[in-house]
Amino acid sequence: MAEKEEPLLKKLYYENCPGCRVEKINETQEGLPLKNFFYAWAVVLTAALPISSLFPFLYFMVCVTLQTRDFHIAKRDQDIGFYAGYIGSSFMVGRAMASIFWGIIADRYGRKPVIMIGITSVIIFNTLFGLSTSFWMAISTRFLLGIFSGLFGTIMAYISEVCREEHRAIGISIVSTAWGMGLIVGPGLGGFLAQPADKYPSLFSKNSLFGRFPYFLPCLSISFLASVASVTSYWLPETLHKHNANNKDKCSSDDVLEACAYISDFKESNEETDGRMSTSKQNLFTNWPYMSAMIVYCIFSLHDIAYTEIFSLWAVSDRLYGGLNFTSNGVGEVLTISGAGMLLFQLFLYPKFERILGPIMVSRIAAGLSIPLLASYPFINKLTGSHLLLAINCASLLKNVLAVAVITGMFLLQNNAVAQHQRGAANGISTTGMSIFKAIGPAAGGALFAWSQKRQDASFLPGDQLVFFMLNMIELLGVLLTFKPILTLPGEQSNLG
Repeated sequence: MAEKEEPLLKKLYYENCPGCRVEKINETQEGLPLKNFFYAWAVVLTAALPISSLFPFLYFMVCVTLQTRDFHIAKRDQDIGFYAGYIGSSFMVGRAMASIFWGIIADRYGRKPVIMIGITSVIIFNTLFGLSTSFWMAISTRFLLGIFSGLFGTIMAYISEVCREEHRAIGISIVSTAWGMGLIVGPGLGGFLAQPADKYPSLFSKNSLFGRFPYFLPCLSISFLASVASVTSYWLPETLHKHNANNKDKCSSDDVLEACAYISDFKESNEETDGRMSTSKQNLFTNWPYMSAMIVYCIFSLHDIAYTEIFSLWAVSDRLYGGLNFTSNGVGEVLTISGAGMLLFQLFLYPKFERILGPIMVSRIAAGLSIPLLASYPFINKLTGSHLLLAINCASLLKNVLAVAVITGMFLLQNNAVAQHQRGAANGISTTGMSIFKAIGPAAGGALFAWSQKRQDASFLPGDQLVFFMLNMIELLGVLLTFKPILTLPGEQSNLG
């Protein structure tokens, strides 16, 4: 048998470049980088936990009450959703303002510093939110948490670079699963641990710190997990290429010069492939495959955050207003089950579906199935006892599995459409767009929920039927945008340009 021929030209690696070091490891290591995947998973999970952990107790935080420990800013029960929406949106407003900045920083100075700053901000500002004594303090701490939350876009760029190309789908799937789990497990923790002096009087007295600050325990628990994740983030290898003047001195021998020339010619020839400019030099805003995936991603993100808030408000509201009259513990149980099911789906089933159908088709099917599922939610209110628990757990589990499948597909499309040195900025831009839409979601969702509770006897879409109908309209818009000429892949020409 003939020996395997060595390639005429080997890829050039710079000795002091962290990005080259990671690429060299990936070239020789064919298996999954499980250690790096685990570190990234832990960081993303803890960074996502505080985003929606407040929703199960937000209703009680702003409700009409005689207890001085709550904000008691809402004058009527029907106004609770309105004020809750402002607190829910403040994080997204802050993140929308700063995400592009953090993306640029990640492309210039490295992924790791931005990741560590992001996880440290969770420790500080999430703890302060738990100690909030007024409506405005709650909004301010959530806003600052969003301002320093440049982690998500950066980690999406990072996970695309820390593994071989054939493992990119499972890497992004792991990150999106951690993110989705954080958005579900976070409310679970918030539901179980809020108001501990009322729920667990044998462990916490009314005069203790957790009795005086009834929402501090869930925030403190999340901040503690973030502290652990900040330690694991220390071992994340940097993936950004840093080719400085000292590195360039290595291009002095004839063979290396030949390799450099070869790589240069190869890049130039690729610029004309399929009649389009190479993504290495293309402006992100003229890169339609990236922009189209980002637009669709923003629409689905608006839907997901509005659903997350509305579900928690709807589940704990009185049956008189179409709700389920759950306790925060009950909501936590439902969301914890959903998180476990979503983790299993993403790890074992999503990569297979994506490999067979592709990310666009998986996203399209998942979003399409969500529409009839959401339409059934208002009728769950008619059930009681074990039938109610079975129905709401199955519905929540399926809805969250479908939602994370859609988002994972959009992550893959965005990161595959840009070059490595643009991924930080690209994910920063998409995080900004997503944050703007997610800032609208809680405010609009809370206002819509408050309005729906005042029209229980309307002849058309009474009560909560209106809320879930509007959620379905957003989901339907997202499905329509997954078709051409809107959503396109790299190499395909859009008819819009």
